[in-house]
Amino acid sequence: MTRHTRSVHGQRGTDDTGQALVGDYDDDPGRFAANQRATQRFLSRHNVHADVADRFAAERMRLVADIGGGNGELARLLNGHAIASVVVDRARYSAKAPKPVVIADAYRLPFRDNTFDGAAMLWMLYHLPDPLIALREAQRVVRPGGLLAVSVPSRYNDPELATVTPRWGLPLSFDAENGADILARVFDVVEVDRWDAPLLRLPDRDALTLYLRGRGATDPQARAAARAITPPLTVTKRGMLAWARVT
Repeated sequence: MTRHTRSVHGQRGTDDTGQALVGDYDDDPGRFAANQRATQRFLSRHNVHADVADRFAAERMRLVADIGGGNGELARLLNGHAIASVVVDRARYSAKAPKPVVIADAYRLPFRDNTFDGAAMLWMLYHLPDPLIALREAQRVVRPGGLLAVSVPSRYNDPELATVTPRWGLPLSFDAENGADILARVFDVVEVDRWDAPLLRLPDRDALTLYLRGRGATDPQARAAARAITPPLTVTKRGMLAWARVT
């Protein structure tokens, strides 16, 4: 059974910030493709992008900034709700996202104050050495009363693969353990949804190799690690989706 814990108005985690996750997808485009394929094929819980799109629709958003939006997964879902969006990313694969796409750094968003009704920063803040700068920029470009969605993995994600995952268990610059505290420095955190459940099943070594490739291993590293694991393997997913208001 999926275990969720939900809090409103600022449940806090621990404030032990760590390093950004280096080796971003633009340095290794094969990793991005592997991560998306593995998630789509083997993850039993639907992706948070659908939850975010539905919430923005319920909030009657008209224009959303998808910061670090990648190849536009959220933007496509927002289009289905007739919500306009702008994908903001500096990675090459953002060329596949629905237009408009703005090539820009999350630290310096090229928009006027109060431009957007809402913003999303999904699976990206832990790649930044100083996520507070990006959060303050998001606050600047979203109107007062607007909504920000942030998703992030736990530093204890995928515990079954801890022995083959570099830096497993070490704090990130923004993760499910410290993220609510960091977010609350800039926004009014109104809701935090956490998950901790066996949501991923890898049926064979090909699946293991693909998933480990998406987690950051090189092809040879992923194949070697997969050979040391007996499939099928059920993997525990841990993470957080937080909602915050601009005050």
